[in-house]
Amino acid sequence: MAQFLAVGFLTLVLIFLGTGILSGRAASSEALSQARATTEVLSRSVAEPAIPRGLVSGDAGALDRFDRTVLDRLLVGDVIRIKIWAADGTIVYSDETRLIGQRFELGDDELEILQKGGSDAGVSDLSQPENRYEKSGFGLVEVYTQIWSPEGQPLLFEAYYSAEEINARSASVFKPFRRITLGGLAVLVGVATPMLWVLTRRLTRAAAERERLLQTAVDASDAERRRIARDLHDGVVQDLAGTAFSVSALARDEHDPRRRQSLDRAATSLRDGLRSLRSLLVEIHPPDLRAEGLESALDDLVAPAAGAGVRVSVEVGSVQGMPDATVALVWRVAQEAVRNALRHARATAVEVRVSRSGELISLEVRDDGIGFKPGQQEDPSSFGLRGLESLVTDHGGHLEVRSLPGHGTTVRMEVRAR
Repeated sequence: MAQFLAVGFLTLVLIFLGTGILSGRAASSEALSQARATTEVLSRSVAEPAIPRGLVSGDAGALDRFDRTVLDRLLVGDVIRIKIWAADGTIVYSDETRLIGQRFELGDDELEILQKGGSDAGVSDLSQPENRYEKSGFGLVEVYTQIWSPEGQPLLFEAYYSAEEINARSASVFKPFRRITLGGLAVLVGVATPMLWVLTRRLTRAAAERERLLQTAVDASDAERRRIARDLHDGVVQDLAGTAFSVSALARDEHDPRRRQSLDRAATSLRDGLRSLRSLLVEIHPPDLRAEGLESALDDLVAPAAGAGVRVSVEVGSVQGMPDATVALVWRVAQEAVRNALRHARATAVEVRVSRSGELISLEVRDDGIGFKPGQQEDPSSFGLRGLESLVTDHGGHLEVRSLPGHGTTVRMEVRAR
């Protein structure tokens, strides 16, 4: 929820700023469009019909007549300055009488409007000579369009507006956009937050239920394995042990050598069967899978190898206080590595070493078997170990398998005790 709200707030700010910029541009464009529309109305409906003959040539009577006729109708609203230009850059009329008759250079945009028609707008450069009578510190926006004199000459009609008024008009256009954008985003976050809260609670409950079911399945599997191991130990193993003792006692009868040899073989077979059953019991469920019993559990694990003539070595360092989950992981990886060494590697020697350095637990299982070349000719024994990689990774550890043909295999695992 915190992440969603943080991301939602950031998205809200970004969208608000983005739409604000776009809306601001649209509002400014709309404000300038209104200024252009006002200028075109003033130029064509007020100024152009009232231009007398002689105004372009500078006739004083024409100037006075035009000024008295239309000046009050031109300076309306937020229009603060009027200029009418001839094609050569001469100001033929202005409400600022000191500019009338002066000549200034027209810009390319103004000349294009003067020759081809249309209208355009831009921010006035108050440093230009034709603007020297304007008040400094007050921005102006100039809008210009084409009109015609009675003599048929094109003129440039130019109206000046206060930049503050244009900005105020732009803000009045922009304000509704801002309210709509902010309100819509706020409603979206307000609706999405409760929905996300409900979905999060459902996902949390579902995850907890899955975890409970998984733990129940694991506990049931562990209980079943304990039951099977207990039944085998208390039933078949005890019966076979008793039979082995009876057969061994009968074998001591010296009156019938042949019967004694047969009974000796039977006793040996029974002892081998007992050893196999005990190894199976260890694989099904180790008797004491805790830090204190790890060494004995590993000894039981490699007992079948010793019985098959394989040289085995088990070395367990100081593992006191190691969590049971870590002990179980060490034993599980060792079980798979020893099993592979006996079934696939045709090893004659197997070494199992467990050491601890601070919080780091290391397991190393080494054999002198046939080995394999990783990545090319995969050995069947490697598949089981690769299946353990995810389990080791889930515990924050690392599993590595090193092997070469004819040089055996080394399985090394490192995990932090937790």
